[in-house]
Amino acid sequence: MDNPAIKIPFNRTSLVGREMEYAAQAVANGHISGDGAFTRRCHELLERELGVRKALLTTSCTHALEMAAILLDIQPGDEVIAPSFTFVSTVNAFALRGARPVFADIRPDTLNIDEAKLESLITPKTKAIVVVHYAGVACEMDAIMEIANRRRIAVVEDNAHGLFGKYKGRYLGTFGALATLSFHETKNFSCGEGGALLINDPGFIERAEIIREKGTDRSKFFRGQVDKYTWVDAGSSFLPSDMLAAFLMAQLEEREKIQTSRRQIWKTYFERLSPGAKDHGVRLPVIPDHCEQSFHMFYLLTCSLDQRQALIRRMRERGILSVFHYLPLHLSPMGRKFGGKEGDCPVTEWVSDRLLRLPFYVDLTREEQQAVIESCIYETDNQG
Repeated sequence: MDNPAIKIPFNRTSLVGREMEYAAQAVANGHISGDGAFTRRCHELLERELGVRKALLTTSCTHALEMAAILLDIQPGDEVIAPSFTFVSTVNAFALRGARPVFADIRPDTLNIDEAKLESLITPKTKAIVVVHYAGVACEMDAIMEIANRRRIAVVEDNAHGLFGKYKGRYLGTFGALATLSFHETKNFSCGEGGALLINDPGFIERAEIIREKGTDRSKFFRGQVDKYTWVDAGSSFLPSDMLAAFLMAQLEEREKIQTSRRQIWKTYFERLSPGAKDHGVRLPVIPDHCEQSFHMFYLLTCSLDQRQALIRRMRERGILSVFHYLPLHLSPMGRKFGGKEGDCPVTEWVSDRLLRLPFYVDLTREEQQAVIESCIYETDNQG
């Protein structure tokens, strides 16, 4: 731990299976660069379990989003709609191609993009809608896909939080033409840094392989489809090391163990913090009945910025690290350059000042979670 005063961190990396064994095996295989045996195993598992046409590991979710922007042929002057309440990569990947981000507000319940606001944001320049399944709870994909299909606009799912979450029984990441995953150390399944591009539209598969392989048809060469490979398109180096894929494969193999642990931690927070929360101005996460969440995080929505900051300070005094989350992108220096201003996304602005994330990781012990809960109850009782 970087700070010895912190006894309960916000996140802690956990070994749940054969991570170290597989990493050593990757070295023994003599192939630790990209697209080795463990990378292929990860691809096969994701394709099989999710039912996607193609999965391609990347060095990060950011890179997967950048690949999506290239595949959609985003050009200067295009517009891409995305929530303001998200990580910068969600919009930066498209801004890098010259697109203008159009910031959408979020729903006050799930904190996902407000599908009721989409139609008013669409213009003839709109090239894509990027949705983020916040905290692994699904956006309202029926309404979003109906609008997008009717207006002939591509949908990209930023599913960094939601691997194995579902919307009406269907896995997140399987609705849009393209979707992205994150395997950062804070995610349910991790290799430290990593991501994946999920391809549901088969028309993108061949070019995605080329873009990922520095713009070459190297994948075809290794499959014996061409006798040599060459530069055929724009691209970059998006392949992660097979050592990282080996670590990730061990995590994905233990997905039931990981999810069972995270489900119990989430439910314990919800059950213990629900009594009296409303009386003290605190709101807990909302999970619609038709959504099966991924149990990615647990957050509180306090009644004010002052209450949130006081809670962070007092928990830190007890050796507990709790953190806020996204700042509104439309109010960032770059967001303002694209025309963002106060009041554009009022729900986002309200939520950003009040949201507090609690420690959440597989190895969180009952005693540690009890300490977090007692601190939350104490602070909400005295700050509400």
